[in-house]
Amino acid sequence: MPSPFRSLLGGAPRLLLVAASALGLLLASCAPATGPGADGGQNGEASGDLKVVTTFLPITLFTRAVAAGCAEVSALIPPSTGPHDFQSRPGDLVALREAQVLVKNGLEVEDFLDKLVESAENPELTVIDSSRGVATIESDDHGHSQGHSHGHSHGAVNPHIWLDPQRAVQQVESIRDGLVAADPSCADGYRRNAEAYIAELRALDEVIAAELAPFSGKTFVAFHDFAPYFAERYNLKAEFVVDVPAMNPTPADLRRVSEIVERSDLRALLSEPQEGNRSFNALARDLGVRVSVFDPLETGSEEDARDPSTYLRVMRGNVEELRQAFAG
Repeated sequence: MPSPFRSLLGGAPRLLLVAASALGLLLASCAPATGPGADGGQNGEASGDLKVVTTFLPITLFTRAVAAGCAEVSALIPPSTGPHDFQSRPGDLVALREAQVLVKNGLEVEDFLDKLVESAENPELTVIDSSRGVATIESDDHGHSQGHSHGHSHGAVNPHIWLDPQRAVQQVESIRDGLVAADPSCADGYRRNAEAYIAELRALDEVIAAELAPFSGKTFVAFHDFAPYFAERYNLKAEFVVDVPAMNPTPADLRRVSEIVERSDLRALLSEPQEGNRSFNALARDLGVRVSVFDPLETGSEEDARDPSTYLRVMRGNVEELRQAFAG
């Protein structure tokens, strides 16, 4: 099976050592973690009897990487829908009643989940909170709580831990441990799968650190507040226009961002694949900068959701967009 890093690393000479190390770890693994089918199987292998439900895209990717060949994994939230926009359906209660395990990101990003689980009335359901033990960053709403009444908020803690590959490793470890506890019969499979995927995440982290090192200390601007963990990991500064995507920017938001862009000499503002905010696009035109894309992995296609290497591919694309935003 070809390594996903062959295409992701692009053959850059200074990164060949990292790529070779990652490839060696993957080839040494007994059970590859990338590329499971929609049912959680790997390369046509049958899944086990354990039924696992995940919440949204990054959690689905991490869980499918770990559960490949051992469990049946299905997503509660369709991959085309983010956690902020989710509306439950009758079938969701059925899925939770039939599942043995539910895996979530935590940190209140799935704020609908507690009531849904309670309504499912499944006392045997094990909930794996993948944020357990992960160091968090407090939310910074730039005063939006006073200026908006949308009913949307990240809460006291920013939940986007999955955008830091090192924190993503911790999430994968929590998912591994939770699945091993729930299904000891496939413990070796869960551990092998997690080991292989963690090797990829750590190699990805080294690659990103090398590519962004020249821009250490620089500031970038995203549409909503998804980037503090990514920025902290790579010694960058992340600003944003609104707290969550459902908000519309106020004139004060736009003035604040204009001042930031002028001070930081940015070449682009970072929008999101699903974001078409006219105010953001107009602001970029007024400032004479481009609108680039940074995908926070909150949504994707059905095909994306079936393949755990989606995380690696999207993160590499984000880094390239960010480099262009800094360097032009």
